[in-house]
Amino acid sequence: MRAGRHDPDAGVTALTAPVAAAIAVVLRSREVVLVQRRNPPDAGLWGYPGGKIEAGETIIEAGLRELREETGIVGRPRHLLTPFDVFHQDADGRLLGHFILLPVLCGWVSGTPVAASDALDAAWFEIDGLEGKQAILSRQVCELAGQAAAFGASGPGAA
Repeated sequence: MRAGRHDPDAGVTALTAPVAAAIAVVLRSREVVLVQRRNPPDAGLWGYPGGKIEAGETIIEAGLRELREETGIVGRPRHLLTPFDVFHQDADGRLLGHFILLPVLCGWVSGTPVAASDALDAAWFEIDGLEGKQAILSRQVCELAGQAAAFGASGPGAA
């Protein structure tokens, strides 16, 4: 259960504690799989599959579960990439949410991206083409793709 408080002036429930979430950065050759978000906070934007870590679940288990649930893809965990914070604020700068995102680099095992109910679409994106698409991407997509590509070329299991 998330801790929160109702702000009558804002008409929303603001989170009072950070929420840990895992995201799956799946690398297949020079491509990553992204989902187009159906729901806020990044509705309409493309980002990595992911979601909140459930009680008793490891970061890697959460990343793999979210990957399967959101895309139907099966991945093999390889490495934890650099975690980062995401802050969501209202128009007046009040904090509505603080998420700590824990990216799990995965190798592709099987499956074709298919959007689940919480996504509008799911697809493979060429890493080299992401920079020109930043207007439609969630935060950190390009940075994480770069980390994944660098690790994929030299990390365990690299060809």
